[in-house]
Amino acid sequence: MSFRPGYQRASSTNLKAAAAARPLEGKLAIVTGGSRGIGAAIARNLTSKGASLVLGYTSDSSSEPTAKLASSLASAHGISVLAVQAHMGNANGPAHLISSSKNHFAHPRSGKFQIDIIVNNAAVSLDMSVEEVKAEEFHRQYTINVLGPILLLQAALPYLPTNRSGRIVNLSSVSSSLGFHGQTIYGGTKAALEAMTRTWARELSERATVNAVNPGPVATDMYGATSPEFQKQMKPFMQSAPLQKVRPGIDDEQFVKDDEMAGGRPAYDYEIAGVVAMLCGEDSGWCTGSVICANGGFRFSP
Repeated sequence: MSFRPGYQRASSTNLKAAAAARPLEGKLAIVTGGSRGIGAAIARNLTSKGASLVLGYTSDSSSEPTAKLASSLASAHGISVLAVQAHMGNANGPAHLISSSKNHFAHPRSGKFQIDIIVNNAAVSLDMSVEEVKAEEFHRQYTINVLGPILLLQAALPYLPTNRSGRIVNLSSVSSSLGFHGQTIYGGTKAALEAMTRTWARELSERATVNAVNPGPVATDMYGATSPEFQKQMKPFMQSAPLQKVRPGIDDEQFVKDDEMAGGRPAYDYEIAGVVAMLCGEDSGWCTGSVICANGGFRFSP
């Protein structure tokens, strides 16, 4: 059978263009804390690039919005999205998330199942001074923010690639290194996650790259609920961050109004998602064990 050369070239060009537009086509990503905020923004970014997705969420109140998000992403991008309720603070939660993913995405005949991308985004925070710290709150934050990612990785290990093509991204925070008042526990959990990132980069070197990103303030529900005292603490950092300068006519009107008090604007959730997605692609294959500053210059890399 013969084909016209011009037709062959056009087809090859179209295929390359399609691959460039959807570089994660055929990949399966798991995003914890995916019901809202940064997690939902990451989900939107990865699915727009062709990845199928598992959206992990925790509370009953998140069931409906997560289901709606999953449906909209599947419809918009022609991929499969599974929403799974699994508590990262429960010893069985991470394993349930992986087993549910396998039951849904494993090949019906061969049983083949591979997890290409894991984004550890789920976390909790509660600020308190050192004299206010209670053992119960310490265990709550460390269980969800630190033990949760460990147990998720343990459950996922049998299904990671064996050719270095896997991608693991851990959501840390500038709190891990800047020593904010009231963040004895939360800052410690994020520092632990960064230490785990470096260890996993070595232990999983033939399976996946492992990196972290460290956002500063992000325009989410959590940031909107912060106190004036918190924003006062952030102001000097916001003022010195080169990309957090408010741009009237471009940035959200509320950020323009709050500029004098806040000293700058928080990140938009899609800006953090873009950095995470960058670390999930093929071109990031020579980057591992790093903490990537995704904070507009709120904190520079040392």
